[in-house]
Amino acid sequence: MDLSKIIQINPIYFDVNKFNIRTDAAKELDKIVNVLNENPTMIIELGSHTDCRGTATANLTLSEKRAKASADYVKKRISNPERIYGKGYGETQLLNGCNCEGTVKSDCTEEEHQKNRRTEFKIIKM
Repeated sequence: MDLSKIIQINPIYFDVNKFNIRTDAAKELDKIVNVLNENPTMIIELGSHTDCRGTATANLTLSEKRAKASADYVKKRISNPERIYGKGYGETQLLNGCNCEGTVKSDCTEEEHQKNRRTEFKIIKM
């Protein structure tokens, strides 16, 4: 289940080729911290994604770094930090038609690419 369907949480986005937690993302991750602290048995997967720019291999590595950065942020602020983990999906789950692998060039706007550079929150166990 998508945690954002239960609580009001805005998407967490990343800058191009970056995995640092931005100020706007930290505010949203703090909401996750609150939910986990209020629900000590809840387990959550943080799934991080990239846009299509770059190779599939590089994007998978980048998404894993994004997932780890997001999970580490939350782990430092909750009890039982093993209840949260990150998983990188690279460019395998684009939200829009912004494909650009190989010789395919995307004509998407920066805003459209930004929608793909995100972290999502999935409840694994309540």
